[in-house]
Amino acid sequence: MRRVSVRTGVVLGHGGMLKKLLPVFKLGLGGPVGNGRQWLPWIHLDDIVSVYCNAALDTRYRGPVNAVSPHPVRYREFATAFGNILHRPAFFPTPAFILKLALGEAAALALNSYHIAPVRLLGEYGFQFKFAHLPAALADLFDHH
Repeated sequence: MRRVSVRTGVVLGHGGMLKKLLPVFKLGLGGPVGNGRQWLPWIHLDDIVSVYCNAALDTRYRGPVNAVSPHPVRYREFATAFGNILHRPAFFPTPAFILKLALGEAAALALNSYHIAPVRLLGEYGFQFKFAHLPAALADLFDHH
């Protein structure tokens, strides 16, 4: 029996992490988490849906698959890009305890550093990301709202 384990990064859509960070950034109080040097393995909602569809339908998919953008960013870059798309400053560091209150157990993804690459998606399966770069992903989610 074929088995695929999709290892998913932080999914960027209109819920989850972005929904919780949005009010802080809109107030101009957003910024990097901690020192901002941690890696953020992210993926746009449209791309993760495509990964799951491909994994279910394409029999070449087997075993572990990292579902993350081919261009991970550090939290400082993420905060800057998110602030830019909202036309707000993004330089206030977010203390860890605030993140833990807002995100609960999911805060571990933000507080730890994970530099993950979609090696098998790109190499073995030739997956085409619709949103490989963070600014384009955030623009898709927020420019038209």
